Amino acid sequence: MSNKLTCEQLFQKNKIVPVVILNDIDKAVPIAHALLEGGISVMEVTLRTPNALAIIEKLTKEVPEMITGAGTILNDDHYHKAIKHGSQFIVSPGLTPELAKVASQYDAPFLPGAITPTEIMQALLYGFNYLKFFPAESYNGYEVLKALSSPLSMVKFCPTGGINLDNARKYLALPNVVGVGCSFLIKEEQVASGNYAKITATAKETLLSVGVF
Repeated sequence: MSNKLTCEQLFQKNKIVPVVILNDIDKAVPIAHALLEGGISVMEVTLRTPNALAIIEKLTKEVPEMITGAGTILNDDHYHKAIKHGSQFIVSPGLTPELAKVASQYDAPFLPGAITPTEIMQALLYGFNYLKFFPAESYNGYEVLKALSSPLSMVKFCPTGGINLDNARKYLALPNVVGVGCSFLIKEEQVASGNYAKITATAKETLLSVGVF
């Protein structure tokens, strides 16, 4: 598979990455359009529901202007299926030799998770310098990333987990943070009620809050 998108390109214009847990296929396209209207053109669909792969496939076919990626990729089977269903980038909470090997078979950007200096150095050995930092707030993410920015300045992070309107801007001000993953943008009750206007409003508010709108 050929995919010209790189991690650098992915985060160049997309500082806010909605993390989406969704099982209702019919809700996928309206959510994507709501995010686009709010100024966000990327979304990570996590493989935590039975219909996640079908949702990724639907979005890539019907909303091509949305960059759709797959999250919670835990093994090579997840990876292969996500790419097969059209995922344009891959996100994992961690990194294993199995994932590093399968990632080398595709051109799609891969964002594996790493927290400790040892994990980060191992990721560098595998050739990955764009990493997910998860769960950010549980690990005192801001202070840890700030401390890592000097000795491991070649590594860029997308912290996820506990990111909200109050701390997103602070994280993005760090020199080694290229984007933040946010689950608060799409609330379950808004999806259930079809309140897509609220999703658009939250997207706009978030971008204004972090100064990238």
